[in-house]
Formats: sequence, C-alpha cells, structure tokens
Amino acid sequence: MNKITIIGAGNVGSTIAYTLMITGCTSEIVMIDVQNEKAVGEALDIQQGTPYGGICQIYAGSYEDAKDSDIVIFTCGVARKPGQSRLDLAQVNTDITKSIIPDIVRVAPNAKYIIVSNPVDILTYVFLKRSGLPENQIIGSGTILDTARLRARLSECFNINQRNIHAYVLGEHGDSSFVPWSLTNISNVPVMEYHAAVRVSDRPTPEFTPEGVEEYIRRSGGRIIERKGATFYAVSASVCHIAKTILTGIDTTMTVSTMMHGEYGISDVALSTLNIVGEQGAIGKVMLPLAGNEIVQLRESAKTIKAVISQLTI
Repeated sequence: MNKITIIGAGNVGSTIAYTLMITGCTSEIVMIDVQNEKAVGEALDIQQGTPYGGICQIYAGSYEDAKDSDIVIFTCGVARKPGQSRLDLAQVNTDITKSIIPDIVRVAPNAKYIIVSNPVDILTYVFLKRSGLPENQIIGSGTILDTARLRARLSECFNINQRNIHAYVLGEHGDSSFVPWSLTNISNVPVMEYHAAVRVSDRPTPEFTPEGVEEYIRRSGGRIIERKGATFYAVSASVCHIAKTILTGIDTTMTVSTMMHGEYGISDVALSTLNIVGEQGAIGKVMLPLAGNEIVQLRESAKTIKAVISQLTI
C-alpha cells in the first residue's frame, strides 16, 4: 500500500494521475487543486477507468488528505504559453510554490517530493531552500524528459531500439542544456562510430548531426505547445518513472535536478546531473567523466540558472 499526492490538476497533473493508475504502481492518489471542482472531475474520470487499469483509489482532496503520502508530485503553477520560455515564469511560479510549501510539508514531512512545475530547476531550488526538508527528499524532474527526447530521437536516427541507447541531457531543463556526446553510445559503441561499426547490408546512412539533435531537444517543448497548447504525455511518463523507482526501492540512475555542492566546480544551484534515485529519494550523484568542454557547458548552464535566481525574491 502506498499513497501519492498530486498538487495541480491541470494537463500535467491529471495525465500523471492517469498514468499512475494505468501502470498500477500506487494504491491511492490524492489530487489537490485550487479549482477543487476541476480536481473532482479529473479524479472521477480516472477512477471510472480503474476496472481496466490498476486497482487504485483516486479522489480530490485538501492538504489534510495528503497526510502520510509516500510521494508528493508538484505540478501547480502558471503554464508556458506559446513563445514563452520556462524562465519567464520564474517569479510567478516561485510565489505560488512558496505559498504552498508550508501547508504540504506540515502534513507530509516524510514524503519524497517530485517538482515538475517550470522553471523546474529554480522551483526545486526554492523548495530546497524554503521547505527545511532533507535534500534527498526533493527531486526536480529536470532533464529526465530531455533525456527521453534525446533517446527517442537517436532511436529514429539510427533505427535501433531505445533500450540500446545510452545518452543523457545535463544542465538546465531549458535552452542551456547540453548532451555530453563523449559519453553517448549505442550498445557501447560511441555514437559517432556506430554507423561504421554496423554490418547490415543495405542499411541507409542515418541522418544525424549532434547539433541537429540538440536543437531538436531544445525546441521540442515549444513546438508541441505551438501545435497543441501544452505538453503532458512525455513528461507524465518521465515523472511516473521517477515515482515507480522510489516505490519499488530499486536504485536507478537518472538525470534529475538536485542541489550541487561543489561537483564539477558548481555550488548552490539545482540542475540535472546523473543521480542515484531509490526508496530514500535522491541518495547521491554519479560523477560522469565529462570532457573538459562539457564541464564548461555544465558550468555555463549553472550560471544561466543562477542569473535568474539572483533576480527573484525567494
């Protein structure tokens, strides 16, 4: 038996609740939203599908109903609009986050918190600074979505199963993110050498350039928002992967946003590096052997986030 509370019943929060139900990884979901009737409707709609999904109790509630939650997923805030960057949302969503922290931490002090709202790295930092909770309990979804987009794109480029692709996106969940190409491989073959290593007749040369792939990753969210108004399927699958890892207790490496304490020469900022996540939350980092230019890129990404934080009232 376990319990997950989702704060925010918009597109992302509701899709996360639906995905959790379908995958059957939790027995109880509480949905909290300032628009309670919206939360009631979303919970009822999902609850009525449980006979064909996972056995799960889903209902709309208040902060008091979040008591004893194993995981709290934070999705509330103002959503990105077409043409708007994640960083444009910073102060508005910082204020919303600050107003909610006391109410939820009071009733669920032992929960693992997954921060999803944008700009996720900044809101993770705010949560770390304002909640008073141990750092292992607070995880920003960070570039786990960007990493999924990267692997999906490389799978298309090379016509190979995504499970054979080992690749990460690091840094900010935003425009200053980057791919450490020195570590990217397909079945232990460096990605730049993969085509030459393949011995399959008549296999076409992949359309692949590192710059093109990185551009695809950075622009994916904006392109989706331009076409359908919001992104919620892929991010929900990514967040549910984090939640499932916490609930199953099997330590797993993933690119999520956590506080930096001197790693790669970076401190006092939350951004995505490779973390070990399990039953106790984010328990440590894996120090990837980044190339010199990649360390520079990570530091530049940290500077980008810090520049915004310096202008905020936290």
